[in-house]
Amino acid sequence: MSLYPEIEPYDHGMLDAGDGNLLHWETCGNPEGKPALVLHGGPGSGTGPRARRYFDPARYRIVLLDQRGAGRSTPPASDPATDMSVNTTAHLMADLELLRAHLGIERWLVWGASWGSVLGLRYAQTHPGAVSELVLTAVATGSPAEVDLLTRGLGRFFPDAFERFLAELPADARDGNLAAAYNRLLESPDPQVRQRAARAWTDWETATIPAPPRSVARFEDPEFRMGFARTVTHYWGNDHFLGEAPDEGVVLRDAHLLKGIPGTLVQGSLDFGNLLGIVWRLHHAWPDSDLVVVDEAGHDAGPAGDAALVAATDAYARRHH
Repeated sequence: MSLYPEIEPYDHGMLDAGDGNLLHWETCGNPEGKPALVLHGGPGSGTGPRARRYFDPARYRIVLLDQRGAGRSTPPASDPATDMSVNTTAHLMADLELLRAHLGIERWLVWGASWGSVLGLRYAQTHPGAVSELVLTAVATGSPAEVDLLTRGLGRFFPDAFERFLAELPADARDGNLAAAYNRLLESPDPQVRQRAARAWTDWETATIPAPPRSVARFEDPEFRMGFARTVTHYWGNDHFLGEAPDEGVVLRDAHLLKGIPGTLVQGSLDFGNLLGIVWRLHHAWPDSDLVVVDEAGHDAGPAGDAALVAATDAYARRHH
């Protein structure tokens, strides 16, 4: 089962979310169809036209949003003058509720990839009445253990890349929170310091999280690279703004709050996030979820993962009356 054909939006706009933020949104598919919201990864990646294709355009009203500072939303995180203190998980969830009201949607299916799965899970836990189903891939929960694995733990598997990753940091910052240390560099008043840090951060991500060429190519755009690195380190360096929690994190702790919300988790067996068993634990703590493991696939679950995601949205479309 392949992705649906390419389509164009039938409506779009810039939503005033306050704090000087204008959020780009678009809708495509069937205006009378089942509402579905797409949450992009990163945080800071921005959305793209490929995400429209996971839904039957005859059955779904597909909503895509560029989160604060990302994509076509303004001001961009790549601009050092952009205030990141008003870019937190709580702000993003409030933005989702503002957009839902703006579009007159009562409940929507929430589709998320990577960081989008963290945001989607927490949104469903705190706004369960707004979420009809969840479809998540490259699943993460934003826990301190996951951040530690991705910034330090993988160093034993990628020693050369890790040595280069650490080399960009001051010696006295190499034993602490590496994401927070990088974020301090990315907030430097010196543009050369910021540029070197953005390159080093995305080089580490490219080394440790294999991705399709379309994703890696974006890191060659200095503006995208800067906004992405600044946003990721801002979130990872602050426990994803999810609050104090045990090492397993807030989302897994509160998995019981997802009761009654059907969900599908599509995960590559070789995704390094699986080293912690997070997806398996989430699935078992959330009885209403189905887990689809794609063999020999990584963070991007590839064609088989795409097929599983389309199968999930097709199945949930049949629940819409």
